[in-house]
Amino acid sequence: MKIRNQVKLSFMSVPENVPLARSAAGAFAAQMEFTLEDLEEIKIVVSEAVSNSIIHGYDNDPNRIVTLLCTIYEDAVLELVIEDEGKGIPDVPKAMETAFSTDPERMGLGFTFMQSFMETLKVESAVDKGTRVIMTKKPPRRVAASSELISEEN
Repeated sequence: MKIRNQVKLSFMSVPENVPLARSAAGAFAAQMEFTLEDLEEIKIVVSEAVSNSIIHGYDNDPNRIVTLLCTIYEDAVLELVIEDEGKGIPDVPKAMETAFSTDPERMGLGFTFMQSFMETLKVESAVDKGTRVIMTKKPPRRVAASSELISEEN
């Protein structure tokens, strides 16, 4: 797929950078024909993935780096990649189960939100090497525009 636009943002693994990543992804996605609800969902999934990197990948070590890569492809696909070089996930399928968390203080719904808000979700992880979360989403088809075309044909 041919890339139409792309931005890469690397930042320290501190909780204060979660809103930065969230806002950057939302602003980038706003170039496409997403609804306001879609943009909010995109910001939520980025918040969840970045928080997972900070909390689980790096055990809240503020001196590590999280990377956010946002790409818009020519065929109107938004791809979001959040990556860390943390401790990794030993059992990705188990980690993706609803309500699973290695931290008893947490609800374990991050991957569930990501799956429900995005069209695709792929998690690549290796112990002591890190985790890469790859998500895609397409803007909804413009219902009003297609309705107008149908009216014009009749």
